[in-house]
Amino acid sequence: MAKLVAATYGDALFELAVSQNQVDSIYEEALAVLNAFEENEELGKLLNHPKVVKEEKIKVIENVFGQFVSKEITGFLVTIVEKDRSREILDIFTYFVGRIKEYKKIGIAYVATPMELSKQMKDKIEAKLLATTDYKSFEMNYNIDESIIGGMVIRIGDRVIDSSIRHKLDELSRELVKIDV
Repeated sequence: MAKLVAATYGDALFELAVSQNQVDSIYEEALAVLNAFEENEELGKLLNHPKVVKEEKIKVIENVFGQFVSKEITGFLVTIVEKDRSREILDIFTYFVGRIKEYKKIGIAYVATPMELSKQMKDKIEAKLLATTDYKSFEMNYNIDESIIGGMVIRIGDRVIDSSIRHKLDELSRELVKIDV
């Protein structure tokens, strides 16, 4: 249910941004809103508190965000509060940011390797991903996973490219199990 709410509201904000030709500015403001909620847990708690009346929550939104973001984002936040969807604010804005990244063809890649990669290797990986996908740029996330032994595992969205030695050993052992001796 929460994903449906995030998608519905996120899509509405996306359509607003595109129709008003304000994709970049609303995207930046959405990142600022996300940052504000992530850095100030008390703000989320206040908006979700059952004993705080809706009118007070709306005043808080207008006071906190009114002078820092556009009237579109402030109005959007007020609408979320009015519709009792305060709990989904982070999910809504996270969904919206993802939608904008897809629109701008910014991919998010997660690369796992058994050891730290040099800057040159990271650049080669990113260049190869750019050459083999439709994305114009990537947000690269690297982590070390010694259990993959060698090679790497790359995840972009729901696609996984597993060229790790661990994966190849698993495939080999499955094939060996099938052999009748």
